Amino acid sequence: MTNRNGFTLIELLVTVVIIGILAAIGVPKFTNSKSKGYITAMKSDLRNLLNAEESFFADSARYTSNLASLNFRPSPGANPPVINVYAGAWTATNSHTQLSGAQCGIAANTTNPLFGAAADGEPACK
Repeated sequence: MTNRNGFTLIELLVTVVIIGILAAIGVPKFTNSKSKGYITAMKSDLRNLLNAEESFFADSARYTSNLASLNFRPSPGANPPVINVYAGAWTATNSHTQLSGAQCGIAANTTNPLFGAAADGEPACK
């Protein structure tokens, strides 16, 4: 009687098929991870902008579109927000260098520039 060492071809093929099935299940779950992270960064920037604008308003009784006076810096890769100031209200939109066509917006004391149904001070993306 001989002593066998190693695996048979069938055992190796079954292992490769199982690994392939697991990869086919797992890969689609992670394909949108980067874009979700970029959108989260844009929303976070808009929330930080909201806090900076409200702090500025508390000090000077007006809103500003000057990012330097707000001491605001966007996240890496995110474009600086475009701020539109109105009488007692403001809106802002931003985008990300790695996402083409995606844009987020926020508004204070007026409707969101991208989604009219979004709550006051709540960032929304499209």
